[in-house]
Amino acid sequence: MQNPTEVLIDFFNNYLPLNQEEITLILEKITHRNIKRRQMVLQEGFVCKHYFFVVKGCFKMYGIDNKGNEHNIQFAAEGDWIMDIGSFHTQKPSQLFIEAIEPAEVFQIEQQDLYFLYLNIPKLDRIFKVIVENKFVELQNRVLQTFSSTAEERYLDFLERYSDLASRLPNTQIASYLGITPEFLSKIRRDLSKNKPSK
Repeated sequence: MQNPTEVLIDFFNNYLPLNQEEITLILEKITHRNIKRRQMVLQEGFVCKHYFFVVKGCFKMYGIDNKGNEHNIQFAAEGDWIMDIGSFHTQKPSQLFIEAIEPAEVFQIEQQDLYFLYLNIPKLDRIFKVIVENKFVELQNRVLQTFSSTAEERYLDFLERYSDLASRLPNTQIASYLGITPEFLSKIRRDLSKNKPSK
C-alpha cells in the first residue's frame, strides 16, 4: 500500500513529472492531517485557508438555505481536491461548509505556500490551472443540468461521475446533491431497476 506522500506525488506526476528538488519543495509546504468522520475543515463565515487533497476518505461541500436545508455542491474522495475556491483566493468569509463523510486523511496547503510553489515550480502552476479548469467545467455542467435534465438524467450522470462513491454515500447525501428528496431518489432507483434489460 502506498504511503500518503507517494499518493500525492503520483497525482502530480500524472500531469507533469516532477524532479526530486521540486518534490522536496512541495513536501516542505504541505501539511498532513487525519480528519474524523463529520469533522468540519471549513465552516460558513470563516475564510477557506487551505486547498485539501484527499488521500483517503470522502468529503462533501455544501451550503445551507434559509430554511436550514443542506444542498450538496461537491463530493471529493481519494485523489481529488476540495476547497471553496472563491473564499481561498479572495480571503473573504465562505458561505459554504466542507465536512468529512468518512474518517479521512488529507494534505493541505495554505494560500501563501501555494503561491510560493507556483513561482518556484512552474509545472505546478500549470497543473493547478488544469485542476481549477476541470472544477469549473464540472460546476458549469451542473448548472446546465438544473434546467436541461430530468432528475433521472442527473442521477445517471452522478453515477458516471462518482461511480466509486455511489455505494459509499447515504441516499440523503446523493439526493441533496441532485436537488431531490430521498424518497424520489428511491423511486428513480426502482424505476431504473425495473427498466434494466434482463440477461
